[in-house]
Amino acid sequence: MWCRGIRGATTAEHNTKEAILEASKELLQEIVTVNEIDIDSITCIIFTTTPDLNDTFPATAARQLGWSNTALLCTHEIDVQGSMPMCIRVLVLFNTEKQASEIQFVYLRGTEILRQNTL
Repeated sequence: MWCRGIRGATTAEHNTKEAILEASKELLQEIVTVNEIDIDSITCIIFTTTPDLNDTFPATAARQLGWSNTALLCTHEIDVQGSMPMCIRVLVLFNTEKQASEIQFVYLRGTEILRQNTL
């Protein structure tokens, strides 16, 4: 068994608790669905937000989904001039038998460009 990481990102429409949690839940659920993850195999999730998102912790979305045994951490992205605003990024670490090549990163709501910039 390996500990693998899945990266993902999305954007929130507004700097409100509702918008941040909605976007975060959508992203987490898509990562789990696409990668067929058993929630109990998730060891931790690191959330980052751009500095313009500060109305709530995106990790609250995981708790609202019932993920009570997962270690969660929130922080801000580096404020790079010209970077995508209103952005939530995640790094999900989980235990799996899958090979690294089988892992699918998930980019939603216009953040697909971030993946293209990292290739």
